[in-house]
Amino acid sequence: MTHFETVNLGLLEYSAALERQHLEHSRVAAGGDPVLLLVEHPAVLTLGRKARAGEHILAPRVLLASQGIAVFEVERGGDVTYHGPGQLVGYPIFAVGRKVRDFLRKLEAALVRVLAEYGLEGAGNDGYAGVYVGEQKIASIGVAIKKNVALHGFALNVNTNLEHFNWIDPCGLPDVQMTSLERLLGHTVDLLEVANRVEKHFRLEFAGYDGRVTAEVFSTEIGTQT
Repeated sequence: MTHFETVNLGLLEYSAALERQHLEHSRVAAGGDPVLLLVEHPAVLTLGRKARAGEHILAPRVLLASQGIAVFEVERGGDVTYHGPGQLVGYPIFAVGRKVRDFLRKLEAALVRVLAEYGLEGAGNDGYAGVYVGEQKIASIGVAIKKNVALHGFALNVNTNLEHFNWIDPCGLPDVQMTSLERLLGHTVDLLEVANRVEKHFRLEFAGYDGRVTAEVFSTEIGTQT
């Protein structure tokens, strides 16, 4: 990939970020330059296309509502996931075409590079996409591909309140244990520093990448477990 812009949206409500994603997606699908959106969300739950009426939401809806926790149904793959303060969320609006598996592996690899800068050995997953440190999951991934271009992306736990994952079976997996940079390192980590490192390693990992197809229009929704 010869060029992409990075836009840090700061702390932004999920609905506003979703609208921005769709605007950027339309622009990139029409031939515009790709963009990596980085953002932090107030607490929110999202349901991917594999979710069944929120069956993996464990907290009573009345409790969530009392705390202002909205639930969004979105077009990405996977089941339920949590976004909240202290978590860095990235939406790479990149041309992917038919190279979906390659794209997912590159997302994982870029995040593994970031973890290495903190002395942590991360790894992808042979089954569902995501990044783990040992047996603990530190980053969730879920995407949709429409008109050859990706939507949604990854959520990296930096200083995330991990107790909030008790509201759900993360990604529909009841036995998964979530972790964060803060927990693994024993101290809080500057979110902007992490964002800068994510941008750097996305540029390294996606250098020369070109997911565009020219033979035909390839339009579908392809998702991964988050």
